[in-house]
Amino acid sequence: MSLAKAAKLLGTSSPSLSKVEYGKQRANLDKCFSVYGVVDEVRIAEIRRLAKLAETNRRRGLFTQYSDVIDDSHADLIEIEELASQADTYSALAVPDLLQTMDYACAVIEGSRTWNTTRQVRAVAELRMKRQQALHSRLLDDVPIPPLMMRCVLDEACLRRQVGAPGVHEEQLKRLLDASQMPNVEIRVIPFAAGAHTGVNGPYTVFHFDEGEPLVAIEPLTSSIYLEEIADTLRYDAAFGHLREQALDIAGSRDFINRLLKEA
Repeated sequence: MSLAKAAKLLGTSSPSLSKVEYGKQRANLDKCFSVYGVVDEVRIAEIRRLAKLAETNRRRGLFTQYSDVIDDSHADLIEIEELASQADTYSALAVPDLLQTMDYACAVIEGSRTWNTTRQVRAVAELRMKRQQALHSRLLDDVPIPPLMMRCVLDEACLRRQVGAPGVHEEQLKRLLDASQMPNVEIRVIPFAAGAHTGVNGPYTVFHFDEGEPLVAIEPLTSSIYLEEIADTLRYDAAFGHLREQALDIAGSRDFINRLLKEA
């Protein structure tokens, strides 16, 4: 069916149906099943399960509270963090969002010049702190699910960069040391001495799910890019594996951060 024909049969407009197809607006599933001729009960049950996955209570609450600073790509990222079982992150210039302190987050967000007002900077930083709950406890359909497993490879540059007022950098390094003690957080440092590596083209995160294929998130200046083709996700997954091999081990990475803290 064309978009216009399907929209007419569903009793909606083409723009509204387009939003549904891009995951930006909820669908009337019963009407869709009828119009599209979906009768297989197993398929219907699976579609309903997926619809529930996309509407966690926490996600709705965050979207309502921070609607003025959440755009479509930001909303997608929050949803992915809620549903993924593991996030493999390479960061080159700044500590990953889920491991930042509040003061460090405010300084990074302000420095990006993406937001116009102090209130917006503060709101984005607060949202970033609430996203960090994914590392501690999560609910899906009011049922507890394991916290997000996060494996990070941090370039030495992002650990040495002085961000914010005096003391902010030191507190951020302490935060990384604390996080490295969590059972679901792995932090490895790739020092300058490692030379060229598979992260030279920039930061990214490979998200893994208990069900479904991995997804790669890249965040350039304007909006996030998500790669889902298997050929792409396999390359990024392999690149992250090489980064972990070149990086210091977990204990060596803690020692490295401790040394930086003493130098600060």
